[in-house]
Amino acid sequence: MIKRFATAVCVIVAVSGSAQMRTSISAMRWGADYKLHVRMANDSAYVLDVKGLYHSGGDLFADTNSRSTTYYPVTLDPDFVAHIKRTNLAVPDTAPQAATSDKTLWSAIHARIGGGYVHFVNCLVYTIEAHPALLSAPIFVRPATKWKPKPMTQSYKRTRGWQYYFPSTQKQAKREYKCRLKENDLADLHGVPQRFIDLFMSTSQRAYDLMRQQGRANQVAQIDLVRLLLGAKYLGEPQIRSISNGVAEAVMRYSSSTMPSIIIFDDYHAAVAMSLGRDGYQIDRIVYADAEQASHHELESRTEMIEQLIRTINQANEQVFQKRLRQYYQHRD
Repeated sequence: MIKRFATAVCVIVAVSGSAQMRTSISAMRWGADYKLHVRMANDSAYVLDVKGLYHSGGDLFADTNSRSTTYYPVTLDPDFVAHIKRTNLAVPDTAPQAATSDKTLWSAIHARIGGGYVHFVNCLVYTIEAHPALLSAPIFVRPATKWKPKPMTQSYKRTRGWQYYFPSTQKQAKREYKCRLKENDLADLHGVPQRFIDLFMSTSQRAYDLMRQQGRANQVAQIDLVRLLLGAKYLGEPQIRSISNGVAEAVMRYSSSTMPSIIIFDDYHAAVAMSLGRDGYQIDRIVYADAEQASHHELESRTEMIEQLIRTINQANEQVFQKRLRQYYQHRD
């Protein structure tokens, strides 16, 4: 990102509610050569290549079904971060409810951050990306043992070669995924964005190692999330508590001055600054590439459609959370 800003008239469409008050963006405009110019409230400025931003095109609801979550890689809303900080300060890790929640990875993290499954996914990906050494900590290493179950179980046969409590290599993880798929036992992945799973399945160990070397932390974190959830049912309370504490620590250190996330909605010729709040995705600002050519009525109509789209996505994500996750994890608790 190049820190420069060309002075120009910014054509911005205001969004409803208090969104304009929440955003740390003071100005945003489309420029020449497919660039997006952004000025922050603290006067820092960025020129972003639109091609390098996340694009949401005609398949907006490709992930919105009974199993998956519509996922946008967005930053956390400052109010949401403040809420988590207040909650974590008010409820110490040693509280009885904290110990009770450590029975599953979902319940442990949900007790810390609240929200639905999209909050769980976003905060876990953010934590793994920000702290790549988290999952290689000694607490996740399986102790050496000569014990064998009698009779021999399928889960033992599948996991006996694992160094960690989750499949830590692509070969191990893909084998576990295929076995679980055959057994119709992929409940731990219900709600994970399908593109995470597609990336995981299409990436070899060599390609994964190259991603790490090249610093492609977000893609690595998405693959690691799938690996971790494939091993979720094998985690004990110490491992679950370690991850939960890692998420809480990462979010507590989250900087509200982080560059806002901008999603390109190609079908609407729009750049949308978005964040994740307590109730789901929220729009902070919208700017249109063709704002000078389109009529005011056309821009208002597009804004209403984008706002309705985000409301629908939040509702659909909540339904996924309710139908596929809450019941599953509650019955496991």
